[in-house]
Amino acid sequence: MMRCHLTFPCGPDTLVGTLDMEAATGSTGVLLVSGGREIRSGSWGGQARIAVRLAAAGVPVFRYDRRGVGESEGTDPGFQHTREDITAALAAFRAAVPTLRRVIAFGNCDAAAALMLHGSEIGFDGLVLANPWTLETEEADAAPPAALRRRYLAKLANPREVFRLLTGGVNLAKLGRGLRQAASAPVKSSLVDTLATSLARFSGPVTILLATGDRTAQMFEAVWSKDDPRIRHHASSGHSFAGEDAQDWLCERLLEVVRVL
Repeated sequence: MMRCHLTFPCGPDTLVGTLDMEAATGSTGVLLVSGGREIRSGSWGGQARIAVRLAAAGVPVFRYDRRGVGESEGTDPGFQHTREDITAALAAFRAAVPTLRRVIAFGNCDAAAALMLHGSEIGFDGLVLANPWTLETEEADAAPPAALRRRYLAKLANPREVFRLLTGGVNLAKLGRGLRQAASAPVKSSLVDTLATSLARFSGPVTILLATGDRTAQMFEAVWSKDDPRIRHHASSGHSFAGEDAQDWLCERLLEVVRVL
């Protein structure tokens, strides 16, 4: 396998990327878009491992640090304003691998949200979106009501937790606040409608991957259409699909999209 690091321009700034590929490679590649201030190796090296596995299957993979993150210059514009970064990375990917005919973009968390916002404008052939972020800000204040309800039901099924409640081992004021939040309706930010409208403009295949135990995924499901056939679930609590089983599942979903195109 060949791995090379390269630089490419994004306006006045220079960004840094990494290309992984076999000598004999296919015509469909995958662009990995980092979420938050995550560097291109990914959480615990997750993106680097994905790149190695896909490259071994004959799929060239490009990943990069957006402006103001990792080794790249500039100021981080925030996930809603990364169209220029993604566009520049796609151009660098195509220049580095002239045999590419199709490119799939993969993003987790706010990178998925960024692809939902801008994917139709950039020129991708497919999108894989994991645990999409649905809040206007980059921080979540609380767990979604559905997740809280599941938590409290699990506690009621646990004899030890019931004993704590009956013997005064539970803060009743805190419990009351939690129950009120669990009974409330999910709060839908204005970003959700924008994401849905923007994604509807994308003409290629879209796959939405959700880790059922992840809070960001739960927040997404609470405000997204329950009938969306593009959603696939994995019984993982890891936001970045950590663990061998979850990584296997994630890579197979990416390869499924590659095979379809």
